[in-house]
Amino acid sequence: YPPVSDLVINVGASFTCTYTVNTTAGSAYNLTGHTLSGQLAKHVGAAATCTFTCGLTDATAGKFYIGLGTHQTSELADGRYFYDVNAKSGTTVNRIVEGQIIVRGGISSTL
Repeated sequence: YPPVSDLVINVGASFTCTYTVNTTAGSAYNLTGHTLSGQLAKHVGAAATCTFTCGLTDATAGKFYIGLGTHQTSELADGRYFYDVNAKSGTTVNRIVEGQIIVRGGISSTL
């Protein structure tokens, strides 16, 4: 099973989260040659609400990030969402992280 990481995103704010993927033995999972994709949705089985920007920061050390810009977070409604991130190499796809996201509205306007 992939690791679970629950997150909080503020409406109208930029969002970035970094991860390190390890094997079950505890060593770094080498992501060299993998393509990453991640999305969030209101519930499992629902159409994606938006797609994360995903990137490798140190592929051999299993390090990557996901992010959303202010325009994307401004379009999110308050509430609970679910997300996952997949790593694809060739025809093999592995879910490398998943969890819930709480989206919180704010009082201040975006600068």
